[in-house]
Amino acid sequence: MYLNDLGVVCALGASKEEVLATWLSGHRIPPTATPWLDCDILALGVHNELPTIPASLQSYDCRNNRLLLAALGQIEASVRRAIETYGQERIGLVLGSSTSGIDEGERALNIRHNTGKMPASYHYEQQVLGGSAEFLAKYLGIQGPAYTVSTTCSSSANALASARRLLRLGVCDAVIVGGGDSLCRTTLEGFNALGAVSPTGCNPFSKHRDGTVIGEGAALFLMSREPSSIALLGVGASSDAYHISAPRPDGSGAFTAMQAALEDAGVAPDRVDYINLHGTATVQNDAMESRAVGRLFGNQTPCGSSKPATGHCLGAAGAIEAGLCWLLLSEMNREKRLPPHLWDGEVDPEMPPLGFVPLEKPGPNSLQYCLSNSFSFGGNNVSLVIGHP
Repeated sequence: MYLNDLGVVCALGASKEEVLATWLSGHRIPPTATPWLDCDILALGVHNELPTIPASLQSYDCRNNRLLLAALGQIEASVRRAIETYGQERIGLVLGSSTSGIDEGERALNIRHNTGKMPASYHYEQQVLGGSAEFLAKYLGIQGPAYTVSTTCSSSANALASARRLLRLGVCDAVIVGGGDSLCRTTLEGFNALGAVSPTGCNPFSKHRDGTVIGEGAALFLMSREPSSIALLGVGASSDAYHISAPRPDGSGAFTAMQAALEDAGVAPDRVDYINLHGTATVQNDAMESRAVGRLFGNQTPCGSSKPATGHCLGAAGAIEAGLCWLLLSEMNREKRLPPHLWDGEVDPEMPPLGFVPLEKPGPNSLQYCLSNSFSFGGNNVSLVIGHP
């Protein structure tokens, strides 16, 4: 299915042009403590001003929905044209999220703890997991299927697969699809308790890697059967259910997902021009992924992790990273450059070598097909092939 347009906001910027330029430049944005959370755990937040939720939808006012509204604003003209063309009831909406508006719930409970009452401004719609899909559907006035997928870190990659299914089944003529996740103390403290958060920064695939950095953001696509220059060509998924949080060490679940995505797209491994690795910089996840990628692609396919630049955006990561691949394939990347893999360059001898993109990688490069990986708690693995049809 065709990916007709993209809106994205994350630590790299608040427009397609800014996100692409910053990513390709290799500029590393240092993680910081996030002042609005009163938490000293390092994270990569969005510091751009976000849009205001309309007065008629104030019960949905939360940071997660403001991030999604910022992404939607970049494609709203395309979405409105689709609504005019197909009708409100033929437009679907599928989102991935894992935090929704938990921050607003945390704040409300803190006030209740201190005063005995929930604040008058708090509404459960702000934090309910499906609230963002409900909010955007009401904002746009669409009447097709609208729902949220939540499979932690693969949520919005699964949402893209689900949106494609709606179009293939003829349920919808166009789908707004993507995901959004916002920072909250529950997530930061939870990942920190697991020992999965780096105290310094994200250093994926290095022998010195010591954890990820949590990020936030949103990405939304307009997906339809209307031909355009970039499409979702293949989807592969697996569920190895090895452990509640640790990945299967041999990478077999990740391998199965990548292989299935390539077969679905009809693309051989040696035709993939860039792999956006899941690359969390946690010890076990990077080791697993390197084994799977090395087994399928060897060490010649250009690859890298975008998480040092965006942070790990959890439920939004799949859509944001698919969006980064979309940007590489788009006309905005006129010189056909590849983004550098940001790390300290210290190879882990326990892992097979991969084709990490160096800091200086001039164009033009062949850019026909990209693979994007999203691997999640519980062994929920999703790989997407995005390319020129």
